[in-house]
Parts: sequence; C-alpha cells; structure tokens
Amino acid sequence: MGGGVEVNGEPESSDSMKTFGAFVQGLREHAGLSREEFGARVHMSKHSVASIELGRRLADQSFVDAAEGVLGNTGALRKAFGRVARQPGFAVWFRKWADLERQAVSFDAYECRLVPGLLQPETYVRAVYENALPPPTDGEVEAQVVGRMERQQLLRNRPNTAFSFIVEESVLLRELGGPDVTRSVLDQMLEYAGLRNVDLQIMPLRRKQHASLAGPLQLVETPEGRRFAYVEGHMSGWLITELKDVTALHQRYARLRSQALTPEDSARLLERLRGDL
Repeated sequence: MGGGVEVNGEPESSDSMKTFGAFVQGLREHAGLSREEFGARVHMSKHSVASIELGRRLADQSFVDAAEGVLGNTGALRKAFGRVARQPGFAVWFRKWADLERQAVSFDAYECRLVPGLLQPETYVRAVYENALPPPTDGEVEAQVVGRMERQQLLRNRPNTAFSFIVEESVLLRELGGPDVTRSVLDQMLEYAGLRNVDLQIMPLRRKQHASLAGPLQLVETPEGRRFAYVEGHMSGWLITELKDVTALHQRYARLRSQALTPEDSARLLERLRGDL
C-alpha cells in the first residue's frame, strides 16, 4: 500500500529463489569451485554465496554479472535471474527495493490508488491500515507507522537525490480518513514540494491522454547508472530488472510528466483543495 504493506515483515524464501540458487550451485560445482573460491572471485563471502544458493538471499544484478564472468559468460545466469526478478513475492521484493531506494540518485513514483508512501503523514498511514483486511494488530500498525516515518527521512537526508512524484487528483478527492486526514496530507505534500530535490505533480481528474493506464509504478537509478522498476498489487510485488522493460517504464513516466500539471500549477491545486476542506 503506497510503498509496501509488509516492509517490516521478514522476507521469506520463494521457490524461484531456491531454483535460481540451485542453478548457481550447479554451475559453480561444474566449474570445480568451492563456495570460498567462488566467493573470492565474485567479491562475496562463502556464507553469502551459501545464502544465495540455498534461496535465503535475493541475488542482485552485480552478483549475476560477476558470476557470469567466473562461470563462462554463457548468459544462462542472466536469463535465469530475469525470470526470478519477475516472480511475485511481496516482502522479498520490497526489501530489495527499499535497499535500492536508499542508494538512488533519482527516484520517480506514479500513484493512482493512494498517496505515495514517502509523502504520507502519520494520520494517513493509520487511515490506510484501518482499511486493511484482514485487520492488522495494534502492534503491526505501530510498526508500519514507525517504518514509514523512518523511510520518509530519505527526502531530507538525501538532498542530492532527485525525487519526482506524480499523484492522481482523484486520490486526494477521495478524502481517505476524512477531511482532517486529507488536510494533513495536503499540508505535508505542500511542505515536501517546497524542497529543492522534490518535484510533485498532480495528474488532473480530466485528461484526454494518459501514459500509465496500466497502474502505479516506481523507478530508481543507482550511482552506477543502473535502472530498476517496482510495481505492486494485491499480495504481490515485482522488482523489474530487464533492461527493455525498465526502459519502457521510464518512457511512460517521462510522458506522464509532460501530461501532468506543472509543479507550480500542482501546488496551486493543492492549495485550492486545502482551502475547500
């Protein structure tokens, strides 16, 4: 919900991770390398290699690239990893996505369902979880509130990271949680929109063209120039790493920015909505 309902949940191993890990192990053993020898060549401890091979740890692209070089550059690992990266597994993928968020030099998010997680005030976070089914416990709600508030520090703690948000006007007109909650949302959005590293745009309710009818999306670029995307739905989330897919989503987001209101017009709309409450 706006950045991962289960962000504080412990990621669980998935069948696809175990299958990928077994594939890595088979290739390593075929090459005649121990875990320690292989780890030294991919700049990883033997324990980290074991975690990947046993499906307990999600591999990343840098591991796959290094492992390909050690294991013959057949392309088999890259193809297998592309399959793994598209498998649903909410807690697993969001934990990896949260790591990428913390490293990003740019972060883009489009939302059509609710306020993006990085922009949600505490009252809104609570309203979101009051609507969750099955109902969470009080402890689970508090953990989510703490996690969300900590995550928002990225906007202030990373002034050299460019953050861009596009939010549907309909999300604000819904008034989730009531007028007081919506007022706090608008106040916080206006506050964050005033930061130099944040662009906030509203997609107006009436628009003849729309580049992301398929739903919400999030994008990051790392300091190494790698690009990743993340999308989520009911009980699932997908970390997208395939270059052509990520490129297509970046193109959609770029078109969305041209279709949404400018940051200046968006701020004026937020102020008008605030005055109407």
